[in-house]
Amino acid sequence: MMRADPILLARDAENLFWVARYMERVENLARLIDVAQSFESPGREAESWAALVAINADEANFATWLGTEAETDPMQVKRFYLLARDNPTSIPACVEQARTLARTLRPLISTEMWRQINVMHRFVLRIQPLDLEGDSLSRLCTRLKEAVQTHTGVTEGTMYRDQGWQFYQLGRQLERADQTTRLLDIKYRLLVPRDREARRVTELTQWNAVLRAAAGYHAFKRLSRGAFNVQDVAEFLLRDPSFARSALHCVRRCETHLDDLRRMHHLHGIAPAIERAEYLRAYLLDPPMAGILAGDLHDYLDRVQILLMEVASAIGRGFFRNWQPPALIHELEQYQG
Repeated sequence: MMRADPILLARDAENLFWVARYMERVENLARLIDVAQSFESPGREAESWAALVAINADEANFATWLGTEAETDPMQVKRFYLLARDNPTSIPACVEQARTLARTLRPLISTEMWRQINVMHRFVLRIQPLDLEGDSLSRLCTRLKEAVQTHTGVTEGTMYRDQGWQFYQLGRQLERADQTTRLLDIKYRLLVPRDREARRVTELTQWNAVLRAAAGYHAFKRLSRGAFNVQDVAEFLLRDPSFARSALHCVRRCETHLDDLRRMHHLHGIAPAIERAEYLRAYLLDPPMAGILAGDLHDYLDRVQILLMEVASAIGRGFFRNWQPPALIHELEQYQG
């Protein structure tokens, strides 16, 4: 029997792309908050929480929200990301945006997906200031991560594998790769110490925190059972082909979904996105990691983030409405500054 491929509206493709990105941001942010809480150094708590603001390029937004130029206060950072609905990068704002977009997608997503997003939305709205204290914060972060993982499982098990599925997965993979590079960039600048003894202590403790924040600790330990160093961690987070959150794995998954849109769904205009993704994969693999670390890892990761934005822009220009890539480049420039 011949089967016609259902038509996917541009606004629906775009909304699916962003639902995935918003949900992925919630899990990444919950992981970062949990790790910041677990590994903050006595007397240096403000530095640990300031790094969280920097990872999200939120320095200016946080200062405006706080209304003061005082030293970063850990509790205010927690409130900024877990309670402040007027902060567009907060967990409540991301969940609200995902739910708003999902409402427009009711004909395309399963009843189970819609119900689970609503359950998560109600849970996030009930977060109270007391939930940000001590062990309660770790339990809260665990529940947030589990809620997103439930969403991922429900989506995997119930969403129809059509064009919409491909755009959803593209958003998810691009967001994952972006968050991994931001985490590595900020933590590398904060954690690389000057003297040898401090370096040894850092590699045994704080780099473990980086791996845990990226959900890669156990996978990394399977590959590196003995002592490890920053090159091992950077290589794993950027280039491991089997780790689900490595930049390389995410880019390869993007290539697969883009190729499926071309071969299975016969979409025209996909070639620029495929070309940018192929170039990004080559950029991730070509330079020796030792050479990157001997030079400027920050500049290298900035370039990776720009290339990720170029892939997203190529997708947006080809298939979405009113795509404005300059806004994304401006966001990155703010982050770099």
